[in-house]
Amino acid sequence: MNHDNLTHQIIAAAYAVHNELGPGFLEKVYENALYVELLNRSILAEQQVSVPVFYQQIQVGDYVADMLVEQQVLIELKAVEAIHTKHEAQLVNYLTATGLDIGLLINFGSSVTVKRKYRTYKK
Repeated sequence: MNHDNLTHQIIAAAYAVHNELGPGFLEKVYENALYVELLNRSILAEQQVSVPVFYQQIQVGDYVADMLVEQQVLIELKAVEAIHTKHEAQLVNYLTATGLDIGLLINFGSSVTVKRKYRTYKK
């Protein structure tokens, strides 16, 4: 499945979750619900994925990304009033550390907001 098709399906799943749950829950609730929704759509997902960071081939850090979908798309979830540039930078750092090309920053605040981020800059 190509990235565009997969990201469209993930975004549709996020909207389905938000339509059913509505706003106001903690991030973890949305994460768990999105995981269930993706599995119901036969989309393979992993939660709380370790993202090691290396410097000169030595591990110098370890992050945990919210979700990895089909081993292709990294997802960082938020449940905040508005997405901040630091959230976007966090996702790009995860992409850089994993070598993955694309990620989605999904905010389940008052409405669903999605930002598509790439490891390398794309217009």
